[in-house]
Amino acid sequence: MARTTPPRPVDVEGVFPALASHRRTATRLHPRHGVPGTGDSSVAGPLLWPAGEPWPVCTAAHPKGTGHLLSDVRSRRRIQDGARGRDFTEDEQRRLDAMRAADHVPDLRDDEALPMLAVAQLSTRDVPDLVGPEGQDLLQVLWCPFEAHGPDRTIDVVLKWRRSADVAAVLTPQPEPPVVGREECVPTMCVVYPEQVVEHEYLGLLDEGLQEEVSAWEESLLAEDDAEDDAEDGPSPAASYATYEEYEAAMAAARAEQPEEIDYMSDLPIAPGWKVGGFASWHLTDPAPVDCQVCGTAMPPLLTVDKWEGGGASRGWLPLEDRDSANDPRVLAPVGVHLGRALMRVHTCPTDPLHPHRLSFQ
Repeated sequence: MARTTPPRPVDVEGVFPALASHRRTATRLHPRHGVPGTGDSSVAGPLLWPAGEPWPVCTAAHPKGTGHLLSDVRSRRRIQDGARGRDFTEDEQRRLDAMRAADHVPDLRDDEALPMLAVAQLSTRDVPDLVGPEGQDLLQVLWCPFEAHGPDRTIDVVLKWRRSADVAAVLTPQPEPPVVGREECVPTMCVVYPEQVVEHEYLGLLDEGLQEEVSAWEESLLAEDDAEDDAEDGPSPAASYATYEEYEAAMAAARAEQPEEIDYMSDLPIAPGWKVGGFASWHLTDPAPVDCQVCGTAMPPLLTVDKWEGGGASRGWLPLEDRDSANDPRVLAPVGVHLGRALMRVHTCPTDPLHPHRLSFQ
């Protein structure tokens, strides 16, 4: 089933015409649990990897024998999904307890080569905002599932571009690391439902005059809401209701009918979730330059890896087709990955996508 982002609550370029010069498209991937094939765009699915080509490995020295067994992470998620809406059975609880107590891979040396974990495979056929080296139509993303690399102690990401038509025999079985540092470093296998949307620049990177216009507009909306609230007396518990509980129920129903407040950053410019292209949101830190270390060119985000598909303040971004499942974790956070405080971006150089990529976190 396709996924459709709801229309934004206002035409942002109609309100702020100057934003037309600060627009960019992004492709929301909308990952959902499923079983993709080797030729499909996917998250954590099998890769179209040539049988004769070595699989990427992590050779950095860091603790590799402790953490969580990859097989346990996947088994635990299956048990939790199967028990959603009910208590665990005795057998399920016993299996979960056994996983927590299990020894991991104590014989795995810190300097041993560890297979990278397949994270995503994306095709330009499916993802219109995916732009790579000329003639290469497939991006494969892998990482070492330990946050232990470099001075910032982050994940180590590998990008592999290739021409899909060049792949004949596919590698099978595909290598996997036996152990991972955190469960949240492991993506759940998903099919994707790409959808192209329009985004606008992060508020803090707009020119000062435009930022002031946005702030004044938001303040005017709040003032209108306050005036409407003052004009409404609301239900009276003493005059109309036999019990306070009936009054509370009536108040809740009245609140549900009121339109939600509109906030520029939450509702308008930048879509949440896994996506390709678009703009970077700097909602937890000040904006930071991400420039190519080879040529100095500013590097836009290629891939955003987000915990949330749409939750909290960004719930209005949930696809129309998922509105009846808006409290289901498999819709709100389908992939199960949580890097940084919730979000990681992979940036690539627009001058040459083969220049070393960079990461940023929020």
